[in-house]
Amino acid sequence: MPNKFLLALLLSACSLLGTTASAQDRAQRLPTTQLSAGMHLINAEVARSFEERQIGLMNRPSMPVGDGMLFVFEEAGQQCFWMKNTLIPLSIAFVADDGTVVNVADMQAMSEVSHCSAKPVRYALEMNLGWFAKRGIKAGFKLRGGPWKS
Repeated sequence: MPNKFLLALLLSACSLLGTTASAQDRAQRLPTTQLSAGMHLINAEVARSFEERQIGLMNRPSMPVGDGMLFVFEEAGQQCFWMKNTLIPLSIAFVADDGTVVNVADMQAMSEVSHCSAKPVRYALEMNLGWFAKRGIKAGFKLRGGPWKS
């Protein structure tokens, strides 16, 4: 007869693993902030925790044109993103503490290719593929709102 304590511990561990897996199997919805890129308004969900950043925009079949996701990291570092389980192609802007875009990368849906910031940053903003290019937003452009109030 198995030890009841070990059996209970095993069941608890399996339950936790199931919860984590299921959290990544569905799209998350997070609190939003409004950003601006010149005259263009952005409604950005804010991913602050490790788990929120890890799930990001996974499992969403689409995203409205002016919507995006702002990833906020505790400290500046080289931030790298991939598109595993992300169904829509995205563009990402890596952003300095003052709101200046450091670099922009285009990312294909379901790809495991890494796209990294050109220098240490605390912020990354994901939008639909081509959003930044269509608006002439590239390295040196300054975003406003959210963490960049001025």
